[in-house]
This record gives sequence, structure tokens and C-alpha cells, in this order.
Amino acid sequence: MRHRSAITGLVLTLMAGWLSAPVAASERTRLTVYTALEPEQHGPVKAAIEAAVPEVEIAWVWDQTGVITDRVLEERREPRADMVLGLAATSLQLFKKADLLLPYRPAGAEALRPPFRDAGPAYAWTGMDAYLGVVCFNTALGERQRLSPPVFWRDLLGPALKGRIAMPNPAYTGTGYLLVAGWLQAMGEAAGWAFMDALHENVAAYLPVAATPCEEAARGTVAVGLTYDMRAAEIRARGAPIRILVPADGVGWELEAFAILASSPHRALAQRVADWAASREANALYAQTFAVVAHPGAARLPANYPPHAEARMIRNDLAWMAENRPRILAEWTRRYGAKAVHPPEPR
Repeated sequence: MRHRSAITGLVLTLMAGWLSAPVAASERTRLTVYTALEPEQHGPVKAAIEAAVPEVEIAWVWDQTGVITDRVLEERREPRADMVLGLAATSLQLFKKADLLLPYRPAGAEALRPPFRDAGPAYAWTGMDAYLGVVCFNTALGERQRLSPPVFWRDLLGPALKGRIAMPNPAYTGTGYLLVAGWLQAMGEAAGWAFMDALHENVAAYLPVAATPCEEAARGTVAVGLTYDMRAAEIRARGAPIRILVPADGVGWELEAFAILASSPHRALAQRVADWAASREANALYAQTFAVVAHPGAARLPANYPPHAEARMIRNDLAWMAENRPRILAEWTRRYGAKAVHPPEPR
């Protein structure tokens, strides 16, 4: 009996080890996830997802927001992704309208702030964080050349800034599009296009990566670079001679969000990833790179984050942004495309 008990104990010990052992890479299911998250976020988010859902291996496909949006729409007949995570909510609304998303409300979604929850029928997407447009102003150049830091958007139209502003291209970047859509909503369409006509005279180039205009301002290539809040804060934290300004007349903003594609053959696993992505734990990870996150208890502001940023976010209609995106981008390209810089063709 003692011998049999020892054998039984050994078997139970081995079984416990097998059950608690990490899932081998060969046994995991690969989920293809389209994302516009910044590349430095990929590793930490992938590691956190795979720790929470050990049966999954995350395979990122990354590009700028506009490129990923167009790619999902172009692939609607032959989908290649299981999920999108870290993409503009306006893009996900387009996908939902095209019946490309799986209706799914993640566990714990009710704890998230209301703007981050899909308010339409057949809940299909969930917000992660918000980002807003800001101005990076090179203070060293400003002092040397007696340039005044802008307080309102109209301050970017003066002759002293001719050819000295860089902006993200809205056809490629979510930041570029939120800026354009914010001006059109806050000013009205006629006044918004008139503002952009005048701004165009001062813009040196529309760049294909959202962070680059602020980086160019930090280098002194331009005096002013438009970008989004947390990227500007990160560039300033490196010691760049920039001041981060949030115009007093209000700024456009956008949500990053996630959703499951209806065509995914791995729905059950994708739903578990979605449950993690809505959790407080996930939001604490988002808060390392974004100031405004979906879970009200997870936010933390960096020391150099611009004051009044969240208070100056305009009353934004994400559904309007989604519905009007093709029209707005076509008109923007017609008017200003001559100064647009395109990303290099893949080799």
C-alpha cells in the first residue's frame, strides 16, 4: 500500500507539473493582429497578452493608421487578420459598418469610461486610450528668431512661420486625420477649410509618420511640428528644446481601440485576448504610453505632460469622423497633396 501510494503521489506530482508548465511554442495558436501601436509598445503588449492567454502567440502586422485601415477594407474578401488592436476607433466604426467585426462585449467593459465603449447596436469595439493633437514649438529657435509660441490655432498662420511648420499626413496617420477632423468640427467646414488653406502656405511638408513633425521641430529643421500628446511628451523628456502647447480654442482627438474580425477562425481565443485588453491590468500598460486611458483608475500623467490637455479636447463626434473620412481625405489630398511626403515603397 505504501509503494502504491508513493507511485500515486509521483503521478499526481508529474501531472501537476504538466498542467502548470508553460505552453510550448509549437502548441500555441498564432493570432494575426493588425496594429498602429508604436513599435516600442509591441514587445510589452505581446508579452502581457501571452502571459494572460498562454495558448496564444501574437503576430503583429504594423503600419500607420491610414495604411492599416485601407488594408483591412481592401482584404474584406480575403481577410488575413484575427484582430485589430491599437487602431483608431473611427477605423473600427468603418469596419463595423462594412460587417467586418464580430459582435463581442469583453468581460469588464462596463467598468470603462463611456466614450470608450461602443454605443451602437451589436457591440463590436472597445477603446483603449485617447490621443490628442498638440503643437511642438522649438523654444531655442523661438528665442533666436523672435517667434511667439502659438496660443490659438490661428497663431500658426502668421508670415513669420512660412515654410516652418510640419504636420502629419492625414491620409497615412490617425494624428493627421484627427487634426483635420477637429478643425472642421470646431470651426465649421467652410471656416475649417479656409484655415487649412492658410495653414498650407506655412507648411513645409506633410509627413507620413505621426511623430516625425515633432522630431523635426526638436532638431530645429522646422519651428513648429504638430503631433499627438504623449509622443511630444516623450520627445521633450529626452531633453529636446521644445515646448508642448495645447491651443486654447480646442483640439481634435481620437481613441485607440480593439475588435475581433468576424472572419477569424480563432474566435474563442480572440475573445479571451479581448477580455484581457479591456482589463485594468491592460489599461495600466496603456497608461505607460498614453495619458488618457479607458479605465478610470489606471491613468498616470508624466511630469512634463501639458496642462489642461484633456480639458481642451473638443466635443468630438467619432461617428461623423468615420462616416466622412473618405470624403475629407479626398478633398484634403486635392487641396494639399502636392506637399505630402509618401512613405518609401517596401523592398
